[in-house]
This record gives sequence, structure tokens and C-alpha cells, in this order.
Amino acid sequence: MRYTSVAVAAALTLLTVGTAVQGQRGDPAVDARSLALLAKGKALQATGNLDAATDVLETAVTVDPRNREAFVSLAEVAQTRGLPGKAIRLYREALSLDPNDVAALRGQGEALVAKGAVQRAKDNLARIKTVCAKRACPEVAALSASIAKGPPIVTAAATIPTTTVPKKD
Repeated sequence: MRYTSVAVAAALTLLTVGTAVQGQRGDPAVDARSLALLAKGKALQATGNLDAATDVLETAVTVDPRNREAFVSLAEVAQTRGLPGKAIRLYREALSLDPNDVAALRGQGEALVAKGAVQRAKDNLARIKTVCAKRACPEVAALSASIAKGPPIVTAAATIPTTTVPKKD
């Protein structure tokens, strides 16, 4: 009788732990439809059709929001269009899925330089160097070159209106 309550408690514990472990699912792979859309979007991006590439890549992210590569490709398209703020946000989404993605860190760093946030870009460079401590990464050289180049110089373009003055005869 003394062992009955202990046996019941042990059985309930095993049942609870067994159910909890069985209920947990591993991290499944990215949806195949999203990967197919990603490949199509990259092909459109390579041909220069940025509008169609954006549409297809956004669809890939909608199909599976865990598709980190689709976020990176969308950010690259945004940078190509001269939208560094949007690119920074998209790279942030990719980095929320994998904080050690060196391609996203490099791209975000380049977009930060374009916005003038050189110190934050240097922080990204330090993270890349930490991640790539035991191997050579071309992203280190690429981001270092962007930081050395600095942000683009933007000047206000003064436009002089051209009006026609009627001639007096």
C-alpha cells in the first residue's frame, strides 16, 4: 500500500512528460511552394524585372513567413530600387529568423551606410567578423568597402524654371 501512491505519482509523471515530448514538433522545413516562388522571384530579379520579382517574392513570404531567403531577396530588390529604409526593415525580418545570416548582415550594413548610419553598419561588421571567426567570409570585405566608401553625398538639385518670354515686335 505504501508503494501504490508513489507508483501512481511516477506513472502520472511519465505520462505527462511523454505527452509533452510527443506533442512538440521539430522545426519543419520551409514550404516547397514558397521555395519554388523564391526561385522564380530570383530569376525575375536577375532579368531586371523588379516589379514582377517583388510580387513573386512577397507571395513566397506570404506562403511561408519563415522563408528567410525570400526576405533577403526582397531587401536586395529594395536596395536596387534605391529604398534603403525598406531594405533595412526586410533584412531585420530575415535576421529575426536567423541572427547569424551573414548575407543579411552584410546587406543590412550596406543599406545602413546608404542611410548614413555608419556606426550601426560597423556593428553589423563586428557581428559578421564574430560569426566568421573560423572561416573566411567575402561579406567582411564587401561591407568594409561600403563603410570605407561612406554614405552617398546627396545635394539639393536646384532647378531653374525655364519660361518663355514673348517677344515684343
